Amino acid sequence: MAEFLATSDIARIAILMAIFALVVIAAYLGLNAVSRRIALRGELAALAGGVEATELSPGSVKMQERVSAWANLADLVERTGLNLTDTKSDRLREQLVVAGFPSPAAPRIYTLVRLALVILLPLAYVVIALMQPEPPSFIKLYLFGSLLALLGLYFPNLYVRARADRRREAIVNGFPDCLDLILVCVEAGLGIEAAMDRVGREMVHSHPLVAQLLSVAVLQMRAGAPREEAYRRMADLAGVDEIRSFTTLLVQSDKLGTSIATTLRVYASEMREKRRMRAEEKAHRLPVLISIPLVVFMLPTMIGVMMLPASVRMVREIFPMMTGGG
Repeated sequence: MAEFLATSDIARIAILMAIFALVVIAAYLGLNAVSRRIALRGELAALAGGVEATELSPGSVKMQERVSAWANLADLVERTGLNLTDTKSDRLREQLVVAGFPSPAAPRIYTLVRLALVILLPLAYVVIALMQPEPPSFIKLYLFGSLLALLGLYFPNLYVRARADRRREAIVNGFPDCLDLILVCVEAGLGIEAAMDRVGREMVHSHPLVAQLLSVAVLQMRAGAPREEAYRRMADLAGVDEIRSFTTLLVQSDKLGTSIATTLRVYASEMREKRRMRAEEKAHRLPVLISIPLVVFMLPTMIGVMMLPASVRMVREIFPMMTGGG
């Protein structure tokens, strides 16, 4: 066997590949176990420190690890003397929460990303341009570098706004179904907290953002937060007017002692009507949107097809007569 391994190149390559595969698998399993332990320790430390439920709720462990890594990087940068605190931190914090970034370190990470993009994008362009056989002029480097710096400055803001708009749209589209299910649960005899918990667990796959909002509110109420405060936090986390109105109705119904089932039935009907009106509005906008490509692409083609026979006849008959060759 030893002689075969010594003389056969294929056998030696196969053994080396097998050893390499075993090392890779062992390293992957070890890193996976270590990362899982780090994530669990982070969650336990957060719970011991009294972190709000919005920071521990239904997000994945990988997302929490990524956020903690960025937070550690921001802390490392701030230790060098660079302050990453924004002058409008409260407003920025609200925008990031609406966009789905509830971590307290999100504003500092946002500022760090903008600063990194402002520096790295022009630097990368300058390095690539100078590596060319014919480097561009200084004016071209300055103009393109400035444009890339502006892009790096405003791109994170555009990304956060687009993400917030998509999140609001997903919540608004899924909230009427959530109200219908909560109404069914309340009419079946469940309390509002139990109904929200049940609906939150049932809508994890169909409407995950709405399920997350309900689960966070339920966890806060179970942790001892007043019901009104939990509702207010849910409205702030959603950033949607419909949910703010819904929480206001729940708070008023709880204070005045009115029937929650009646309140939910009326508001669910209004939400369904609003969703139908939004669908009709989009349907009425389609002819206007379709007319733009129609005018830009099809109208010139139609004009060319209609004018082509006349143009050919003018070239063959009328132009020779005008030049005297008729």
